[in-house]
Amino acid sequence: MIRVLVVEDDPVAAEAHRMYVERLPGFEVAAVVHTGGAALRLLDRQPVDLVLLDLHLPDGHGLQLVRTMRAAGHTADVVAVTSARDLGVVRQAVSVGVVQYLLKPFTFPSLRDRLERWAQCRTELSHGEASGQDEVDRALAALRAPRPTALPKGLSAPTLEAVTTALRQASADGISANAAAQAAGVSRITARRYLEHLVDIGRAARTPQYGQVGRPELAYRWRDLPKPQ
Repeated sequence: MIRVLVVEDDPVAAEAHRMYVERLPGFEVAAVVHTGGAALRLLDRQPVDLVLLDLHLPDGHGLQLVRTMRAAGHTADVVAVTSARDLGVVRQAVSVGVVQYLLKPFTFPSLRDRLERWAQCRTELSHGEASGQDEVDRALAALRAPRPTALPKGLSAPTLEAVTTALRQASADGISANAAAQAAGVSRITARRYLEHLVDIGRAARTPQYGQVGRPELAYRWRDLPKPQ
């Protein structure tokens, strides 16, 4: 059984990640913690195989946590699960040994794909000596060539990206489906479907917004804004 440590400061996201991992055959959640310090204390007490790591933690950046882990002799592989889209951060993640980098928001099939590919690579690299270059290439290809991410039927990745961008750029008051539609260049009905999908996966919050007489309009807010480093 592959033991996974979930490190995520947002309780809603942490619970979602825990449930996702536990749906995968052969994986189990060793613990869920909300800070880098708690992660290090857990690793000192018990070994894990994989760390599912948010990069924006209340007590420091996730990549510094990875460096501290390595200095302390902890060898668990790390999958970054983060809203950080800066390619410089991606480059740093690769340099400290992060094996996969998954952008929020994501779906269960997307996480499943990454973890299954990591497990495949792990298995192939545990066979001792490689028979040749082809075997090495095959093992590494599992990490470097992910399958297209599956979204719920009728949703597309480019439109999800456009609606997510509009949501992340909205003010603290949130954004309506109509405003998101205008920003993303889609219909109001389409924007609302994507906003509701983001609510379903825990990356957006939905609240009624009262104004003029009539039915209140729903306002959507991004739930995982990056914190200062």
